[in-house]
Amino acid sequence: MTFRRTHPEPSFFTPDDEPYRDLDGVIAFDAMIVELMKKSRVIAALTEAQDLSGLQRAVAQIVPQGINLGLGIRELIRQAHLFSAAVLLRSLVEQAAIVHYLLAHPDAIPVWEAGWNHSERPSLKTMLGSFKADADQDVLRQVCELLNHLTHGDPVGAEFNAVYLSNRARGYVVGRITTDPEFCDFVCSQAVSWLVVLRAVMEECFPSPS
Repeated sequence: MTFRRTHPEPSFFTPDDEPYRDLDGVIAFDAMIVELMKKSRVIAALTEAQDLSGLQRAVAQIVPQGINLGLGIRELIRQAHLFSAAVLLRSLVEQAAIVHYLLAHPDAIPVWEAGWNHSERPSLKTMLGSFKADADQDVLRQVCELLNHLTHGDPVGAEFNAVYLSNRARGYVVGRITTDPEFCDFVCSQAVSWLVVLRAVMEECFPSPS
């Protein structure tokens, strides 16, 4: 395994020349962002025009964070910083899991309002389990472990920052990853999946005017 620095040019990519712009995953990601931004404008108006329930207040706080993370992931993909984009998935998953958990367990709203303290809030695995009553606990554990590997700087997480070099050796990248569409599609598909959760909770808590 070698250490590799990617080529420094160009200094940045634009929407016209970003390396992954034609991937189906990127196109779906862009469409989801447009949809969420439109919905966010509607919700912003609703939050100003009505008294909010505890759940609505929580959603109005959490969902913008999730959307901002989605925007950050998309911009990192534009610049081919795929490893950094993957690391942010952990935070996006948590935002989506929190709002879904609060929707499914309104009795937890006071915990959120009290600061969502570590000793009182449910674990990420528990929150992910709220998506399906009979969820496979081993699968949930594996999902959480993967996300944690990406953020904790361990050897498993480091593999997400490795590429094949011209001599077919594997190297750890400092800089962009411009030749790994499968990795890009993985990040995009994961991001879109969790943004869909945010959208669904937004619709449930702030129904579109009829």
